[in-house]
Amino acid sequence: MKEDQDLRKLFWEERKKADFKLKPDHKERFFYVLENKIPKKRKSNILVYKIVASILLLVVGAVCFYLFSNRLNVDVTPIVNVKSEKDKVKEISLGDLSPDLRKIEKYYVTNINLELSKLEMSNQNKALVDSYLGRLLDLNTAYKLLNEELNTIGPNDQTITALIKNLQLRLKLLQKLKEKLIELKTSKNETAIKI
Repeated sequence: MKEDQDLRKLFWEERKKADFKLKPDHKERFFYVLENKIPKKRKSNILVYKIVASILLLVVGAVCFYLFSNRLNVDVTPIVNVKSEKDKVKEISLGDLSPDLRKIEKYYVTNINLELSKLEMSNQNKALVDSYLGRLLDLNTAYKLLNEELNTIGPNDQTITALIKNLQLRLKLLQKLKEKLIELKTSKNETAIKI
């Protein structure tokens, strides 16, 4: 092969020599194969499926959100602190100030209600339980006054701290009552065993 020959020229000359002509019915055969032998792309309802799936997802999401938000918004005010619907709309409470304070308030209120529900009252311990419940009622009244102060003056550190300490004190009071009831019950069992 000569060095001065260009490959492009060689290919071009070779192409001119060869007779590349299509058969006369080539175009018709090509379209026949294209239309009949190659499977047609079916029109699918993917768009319709996507729309239906989106609507279904939105409906399920809305229902879940509704059920979940109703479960979270359960009013967990203590049994001794019942408010009317009018008071709830107008007043703010400790839990309305921040999510952390809401958690604190729910924690104490839930535990207070739990302790109240576990109380075992009998004729023997009625006086003891009544005295503790009287103190609890006083603390509940003080809590209401602090809540009124929160609504009139506005949130401040002293009021928020006092509200939290009130809840803590109520819980401690109920836990102490529970301990006293256990002591009373065990002392009665011990005296019954000695007799």
